[in-house]
Amino acid sequence: MTVLRDDVIAWIQAFAAFIAENKDYLTQLDSDIGDGDHGTNMDRGFQAVCAKIPQLADKDIGSILKAVGMTLVSTVGGASGPLYGTFFLQAGSAASGKLELSLGDWVAALQAGVDGVIMRGKANPGDKTMVDALGPALQALKDSAARGSGFADSLRESADACERGMTATIPLVARKGRASYLGERSAGHQDPGATSSHLLLRAAAETWARQEN
Repeated sequence: MTVLRDDVIAWIQAFAAFIAENKDYLTQLDSDIGDGDHGTNMDRGFQAVCAKIPQLADKDIGSILKAVGMTLVSTVGGASGPLYGTFFLQAGSAASGKLELSLGDWVAALQAGVDGVIMRGKANPGDKTMVDALGPALQALKDSAARGSGFADSLRESADACERGMTATIPLVARKGRASYLGERSAGHQDPGATSSHLLLRAAAETWARQEN
């Protein structure tokens, strides 16, 4: 199984749909410990991304991902724009010139994206950020690939690990961003960025797993 250019576009559209469906939920999570705008900001950004997709249909995967990143940087406010923008820009650099992705290519792209988020946000595991979801997802993907699992199984394991990482942010005390201002009061709340990160990788698993057969 390989992921083709059209599959990448389908993933981005699926993620945009997930964001739209969960906009109010993401905003509520952010209202508890942040500015209360994560859902609305992400939805606005991915509406802009979807509007540009017709212009990207003939581009290579790296160029598509970079265009998504640039659009998010220019349209999404708060921390989400720079962080998600960096994720897609770095993933796009790793996939530069490619018209299809193998499992190894996706591992490299996800690694680059996660590294970009860590560099941009200066966040470490345990800081109650999207890194707490993306880090375990990346490790699960690597482990699954190393065991020789198929692409679809690796995607599912990665998304499942991302969900566990998301849930594990609930008891954490935030050490980055607006949530960190609350100190101990930030404990008991799920991180909104970790939640949207799970939607990102769940969209990949659900969209791309269909290609295995």
